[in-house]
Amino acid sequence: MRLNRVLRMSAAVVAAGLALTACGGGGSDTGSGSGAKNVVAKAKNDKKLTIGIKFDQPGLGQKQSDGSYAGFDVDVAKYIAKELGVEESGITWKEAQSAQREDLIKKGEVDYIVATYSITDKRKNEVSFAGPYFIAHQDLLVQADNTDITGPESLTGNKKLCSVKGSTPAQNVKEKYAKEVQLQEVGKYTDCVTSLLNKTVDAMTTDDVILAGYASQQPGKLKLVGKGFTDEKYGVGLKKDDTESITAINNAIKKMQQDGAWKAALEKNVGPSGYKIPEPPAIS
Repeated sequence: MRLNRVLRMSAAVVAAGLALTACGGGGSDTGSGSGAKNVVAKAKNDKKLTIGIKFDQPGLGQKQSDGSYAGFDVDVAKYIAKELGVEESGITWKEAQSAQREDLIKKGEVDYIVATYSITDKRKNEVSFAGPYFIAHQDLLVQADNTDITGPESLTGNKKLCSVKGSTPAQNVKEKYAKEVQLQEVGKYTDCVTSLLNKTVDAMTTDDVILAGYASQQPGKLKLVGKGFTDEKYGVGLKKDDTESITAINNAIKKMQQDGAWKAALEKNVGPSGYKIPEPPAIS
């Protein structure tokens, strides 16, 4: 009888220990692996990060034919990672299409996103932002020989305007400048470029720095209207209320601005398109 009681007690102790382990008890959370508290802790412990970028934006975030990644956003993402203790070899790149960005962050599929991600009040309800690391201005891309589209207010007569799902520019044009414009929303910016080249849409809208990259790829075929009409503050998107990581990433962006790497990255990636390099933004 005494032996049976001892065995039952031992079994109960083991079961309790297993339950405690499953719930994350019985030890401190160091922030490594899937149990990471935040981006800073994961970077420190794992020396690895998964970062969301665009794969189809020349000069900003583009997947090259050799499988590598290039662009200003890519350089910003790598600089931040290194400041957090992660070398480029420890980065896994993940495509972050506009309509998917909040979900990628909330589901933990990426640690942070650097993908021409405009900071808006609506998005701040779901995710947090560090930065801004750049301020762009919404503009229009049209056929090189187009003369009747001179700004957003000229998108009259049921003109067709292309942009991507989950981004703010096309809706902004319809609400503020040309209510009758026909919006065509697609998955990727390159789809808009194809439609514009095929003349199935009249214009494409997004931020000027993005459009400049596409114009440089199609010399003599496409042109930037050059009438910026909004301020788009690009931020680094990460999990809601990860305040420690926001501070660390902001410090990394400030250092990149101060040591000249920020300007050098823009000149290398965007400068060849003729885009005028602005002054770096103040970090909020």
